[in-house]
Order: sequence, then structure tokens, then C-alpha cells
Amino acid sequence: MVERPPRTPRRPAREVIHGLELDDPYRWLEDGKSPQVREWTEAQNRYARSVLDKLPQREHFLQRLKRALAVTVFDCPAIRGTRVFFLRRDPGREQPVLVMRRLDDLDGEDEKVVLDPNEESSSGLVSLDWWYPSPDGRLLAYGYSQDGDEWSTLYVLDVDCGRRLADRIERARYSSIVWKRDNSGFYYTRYPFPGEVPPGEENYHSRVFYHALGDDPANDQLVFGAGRPMNEMRRVKMSSDGRYLLVTAYRGWHRSELFVREERRGSRFRPLVVRRDALYEAEILEDTVYALTNDEASRYRVVALRMDRQAAGWEEIIPESRDLVLRNFCLAGGRLVVHGLTDAVSRLLVYGLDGSLEREVELPEMGTVRWLVGEPHNPVVVFVFTSFTRPPGLYLLDLRDGSVRSWAGGNADAVSSWVEARRVFYHSRDGTRVPLFILHRRDLSPQGKCPVVLTGYGGFNIARTPEYNAAVLPWLEAGGVYALACLRGGSEYGEDWHRAGMRENKQNVFDDFIAAAEFLIEAGYTSPRHLGIYGRSNGGLLVGAAMTQRPDLFRAVVCGVPLLDMVRYHRFLIAKLWIPEYGSPEKPEELRWLYAYSPYHRVRPGERYPAVYLFTAESDTRVDPMHARKMAAALQFASASGLPVLLHVEQKAGHGAGKPLSKVIQEQADIWAFLAWQLDLPVG
Repeated sequence: MVERPPRTPRRPAREVIHGLELDDPYRWLEDGKSPQVREWTEAQNRYARSVLDKLPQREHFLQRLKRALAVTVFDCPAIRGTRVFFLRRDPGREQPVLVMRRLDDLDGEDEKVVLDPNEESSSGLVSLDWWYPSPDGRLLAYGYSQDGDEWSTLYVLDVDCGRRLADRIERARYSSIVWKRDNSGFYYTRYPFPGEVPPGEENYHSRVFYHALGDDPANDQLVFGAGRPMNEMRRVKMSSDGRYLLVTAYRGWHRSELFVREERRGSRFRPLVVRRDALYEAEILEDTVYALTNDEASRYRVVALRMDRQAAGWEEIIPESRDLVLRNFCLAGGRLVVHGLTDAVSRLLVYGLDGSLEREVELPEMGTVRWLVGEPHNPVVVFVFTSFTRPPGLYLLDLRDGSVRSWAGGNADAVSSWVEARRVFYHSRDGTRVPLFILHRRDLSPQGKCPVVLTGYGGFNIARTPEYNAAVLPWLEAGGVYALACLRGGSEYGEDWHRAGMRENKQNVFDDFIAAAEFLIEAGYTSPRHLGIYGRSNGGLLVGAAMTQRPDLFRAVVCGVPLLDMVRYHRFLIAKLWIPEYGSPEKPEELRWLYAYSPYHRVRPGERYPAVYLFTAESDTRVDPMHARKMAAALQFASASGLPVLLHVEQKAGHGAGKPLSKVIQEQADIWAFLAWQLDLPVG
């Protein structure tokens, strides 16, 4: 075992920004390509592995995780007539496969594997990022990327014969695609090639192009985006009759604008929504636009606009509700099928196009609806349902009689028999009522010293709701408790809830999380000695802030692919996209918000910090690994507790999307073994 972490030189880097004097002794660790940084990283990895690999708990969790993750799960459906495309991850396969099944094929006897990324790489490092079937389902545009970098290459497949066409488009990260009705081509988004924009801006300027099948992509027509802000994100859709092209332009996670044009020669885009500080998510049925919006409705409402009566403005179809937050909808069978949340639990409702409520669909239990998909004239809706004890499965809703049937997967019996999942509420520092989900074995009676892992997210308008997480099951099986807090910054209670946890209000998120920890202690579940916290990405920022603000409250912290230096975060990779959510360090007032909680800048020498395990990845193209490197160095220098601070930087891996199953198992074995070690969870 390597007895202690490698020594990290402190190199003075002092500057004054907007009147704030800042010390940054580990700035030299920002350059991941530097030989000195690579050597330092390799030494950190050796140290982390020397600790983690020798933990007796690790082999226990490794074997239990292999078993827990050996379950078939279904996700991400798309419906085209009688054809349904969906992802299926089978036990032992590194990557999920894309499957096509017909609606009348209840048993899946004629199911067809359309794409199998496992055939592209023996190590599972090629992942399927996204896919868009043509209107008749006979062609498929899809994106493959490698090593988790998410820089997709767009390909086109003839679904019936399985032949990949010659069309190939690079730089199609997060691409949004909509096909022409006759399959002759498609509109798509891609990022610029070097030289097309000023140096350093290649990660921005996503624009809409048109590609005719068989043409050279270099000649694709730029359709939308010229002269627009470089940090906009865009989505393309087509009306059900192919007459209108709709572009949604997003600025952050709280504002969007809508533009539409007719599909005839010489037609130009006209604005439907501009300069509104609100979100609009729209679909077009023939000549009517239906939109879900939080404009003057924090919990969202559905509005409609007739294209031939645009001057008349938007008509309210489904008003805002006091107890239901509308999250998404689809047009199907001449109806509006709407998914919403009540206290962070999904509900599914069917409305007429005039806004009249026809029925609420009964769901299996307290859980989450995902990927609600349908077609305007098709009476069958496909959705994914999952819960804490139910793996994601596909369900069919028949709008003709309101019946719901399980179509593929979704069996909960094996887990629900021994896992108890409950929702409670607690109050944050300012009195705000916050939901908290708590999971443990049914035969477990917490007695104040249970090893508890608390997690959350709190940002980007993302709700944390009951979803299946197989990696948690071995922890619960061994007698641990798992808690998920639904923090401000998410979408659990609408846009007001989101904005209460962003920008100048970000401290509310950390207060909510700290209050959840205090609740678990006061309610008799655990003690600070047995309490750990875990978060990834924005959730890594969350646990970094909680640890530096209340180091006395936790014994162990797992901080994955995190943001931690909030003074310089915007300088790396795609982070300028997040300025609407966090604020800009380039502005004096906003710098003060960010500096006030920036975890890296709050590390104080001599403080007794919890045990910390930081992990990140070399191919992460979202959050730069520099955050984890700098934080590890700062904590290793400063902490007086004597508890370990470990850093692992994984090769050939990214932010997490598309990660091979074998890498997921190894990553999770490290996490849960570390937590079991530090929180005294007996295993084996």
C-alpha cells in the first residue's frame, strides 16, 4: 500500500478579480496535458488504487453488483406507426442494443436488433448516443461516440436491410434531428469544425443544417443559427403533416424561444415566442402549435396557437394546477397525454384537445414516468415506468379504452419484497418543505447508528424522483440506508422551485441538503459518524459545498465528475452553457455569489474534513477533470482529520453517458466499498 498521497507542490498564483483577492496554489493542475500533471495524476491513481483495491468490502460489493446489474432493462422508446424502437440492456452486455418491435408483437417473437454497439468495440467503448427514426421507421439517423467523449458521428441506417448508408457527419454532439416526410433528408444540429468559428469557441455555436441523403455533408445548407448567441442550444421538430419546421432555441434551462417556417421555397422563419423569460416546449399538429410553458405559470400550463391566427395570440388549453407540476406531454390519438409530478411522484393524465380532462391513468406504484411518446393520429402511447423497486419497463396506453399494459420488462416482485421505500418531508433552514425518499431493508429498524448515504442534485430544472438504481441494492442488502433529497434548483415544484436554487439563490440548495442530513440524525436514523454523502456533476458541487460548509456533519464524501472551482469553471470545455444557471464570474456581483460557496476556495488548512473519494475521467467533455484534481490537492494539504482523501482519474471514460457495464461495476464497487469502510457497514 502507498502510505500517503503524493506530495503536491503549491505554486503561488495570486490575483485580484473585481476587488476579490484570490489565492490559487494549484492552478498548475488545470492543464491535463502537461507532463507534470499527468505524472501527478498517475501517482494519485496509484495511491487511490493501493487503498481501494485492498478494502475487504470491495470484493463483496463487486460480486453483489455483478448480480444486481444482471437484469434486463428497457428505455428510450420511439414510435413510428406500428414500429416501436427502444433500448434494451441485457445482462452481461457492455452496451444496450437498439431494438425494433411491432405493437401487436406482445411476446417480442419477431423483435429485431437494429443497432448493437457491442459489435463496434470488443471493450464496449463505443456507445449509441441518440437515434431518430424516419416517419415510416424505415430509415434511422443515429450517433456513435467512443471513450465516453459524446462527440457523436452521425450515420444513417436502412432499418429493413440493416445496411449503413454512405452518409456520415462529424461533430453531431447532442444532435437533434427531424426527417422530411418523404425520407429524402433531414434537419439536424451539429457543432462547428475548427476554423468555422473563432478559436476556443468550437464547443459552442450549435446550428441547424439540412442534409439530403447521398449529398456531401460539406455542402449541407445552414438553416438556422447564423448570428445567434453562441451558447444557445437548439431542437428541431416538424408538424404532423410536414408543412412546418419548428426550431426551439434554449438559453440555459429557464428560457427558450420558438421559430417556425413553412416548408416551401423561399419561406423564412418567423418568431412565435421571443424575449420571454420562460420555457416553451412545443409540438405542431397540422396548423396548430401546442406548447407546455411556465410563462405566467410556475407549475406550467398548456397553450395553443393557430398558425393562421397568430395575431390572436396563445389560447390556454390546460391551466396551471395547484397540486400538479406539468412536466411533458405528447399528442396522440387526437388527445393530449400529459405527465406531471405531485410531491416528486409521477401522474399521467389524458385530456381532449380542448383541455377537457378525460381520465387519469393508474400507475403501478409511487414511481416515475419517462419517455412519453406517441403520434397525433395513433391511439397507442408508449412510456417507460420505473420506481425504486421496479426496473425500467415499457408500457402501452391504449387511448381507445384507457387500458394500460406492461409490454416489456418492469417486474418489481424480486426487489419490492425486501426493500421499503417511503417519502417523508422535512423543513429547510428557511422553513421550506422538502421531500425526502428513504430506502432500507424491510426488516431493518434504524436505531440512530445506521450507515446512511444521502444524495441529491438540485439544479438545471432536473427533478429527482423514484427511479430504479440497481447499484444501491447491495448497500441496502447489507443493512445500509439510502436517502434521496428533492432539493430546490430542480423541477419538483415548478419554475419557482428551480429559480429558488439557481444563480444568487444557489445557497438554498446546500441549505436544503444540510437540513436533510440534520433531519436524518434528529429522526434517529444515523449519526454524523455514520453519515455519508454522494453526488455527481452538479451533485458533486452539492456534496463539495456541503462538506466545506459543514465538515462536522459527515464522515464520508463521494464526489464524482464534479464542479468545484466556481471562480474559473466557465473557462473550460462547454461550461459557458451553464452561466445562465450559475452566473458569470466575469461580472462582479455574480462572482461574489460564486466565490461565497465555491468549494475549492472554502478549503481551510487545519479543518477536520471527512474522508473523501473524488473520481473523474480523462475523456469527460462536460466537466473538466481539473476540478477534481485541484480539490484533491487542496484537501490533502489542508485536512487535519487524518482521514483519507483519494482521487481516481479514469482513462477512456467520460462524464458517465455510454459507460460500458464492466466500467460501471468497477466504479460502483469503489464507491460503495469506500462508504462501507468509512461508515462501518458490516458486509460478508
